Amino acid sequence: MSDTLYAISTWVIPAILAITLHEAAHGFVALRFGDRTALEQGRVTLNPLKHIDPVGTILLPGLLIFLRAPFLFGYAKPVPVNFRALNNPKRDMVWVAAAGPATNVLMAMAAGLLAHLAVLLPQPEATWAILNIENAILINVLLAVFNMVPLPPLDGGRVAVGLLPNSLALPLARLEPYGMPILLGLIFVLPLIGKQIGTDLNVIGWVLSEPVNWLVNLVIRITGNG
Repeated sequence: MSDTLYAISTWVIPAILAITLHEAAHGFVALRFGDRTALEQGRVTLNPLKHIDPVGTILLPGLLIFLRAPFLFGYAKPVPVNFRALNNPKRDMVWVAAAGPATNVLMAMAAGLLAHLAVLLPQPEATWAILNIENAILINVLLAVFNMVPLPPLDGGRVAVGLLPNSLALPLARLEPYGMPILLGLIFVLPLIGKQIGTDLNVIGWVLSEPVNWLVNLVIRITGNG
């Protein structure tokens, strides 16, 4: 039990910051491009408490860590954005959506740079800090890559809707009400079915593993931790 609690302690800060600041970035950029919805609801802030969803930010990731699941999944309260209030809805939607994953990449870089300070701490604090940093790099990269999957309501879906011609963008946008059930099925249901029939059906793992590994290695090299 103590080992599990120690593992959770090295994930909680990286997970909360990665998930909540991802959402905060959407609010800041939406305000920059003319939509005050998030501001009026108190969501244009770096205060994680304003963005935490008790189930998605704390309970679900904590349970997956406790169960030693091979994946980590979580979410914050979505920042409300009225895309029609943006100065140029189709163009600015791309910037608002991309702000979350971009923030995660920047946070991964910042964590890599902090590693150079963490090694100066005394033991056992140094080990605990380095584990936090390793987890921060991983979870931020995972969030960045996962959210760029081109399926609404993920950020990648909204980026695609903003960039594609209307003939392709409109059918993709119409998938938004079904996007989350599709994702949950791919993440949880399909792998369980695969286990029952003896086949690897972890489609999300197939799609994400290579770009996640590539981006983690890039962050490590850029921040001088190779």
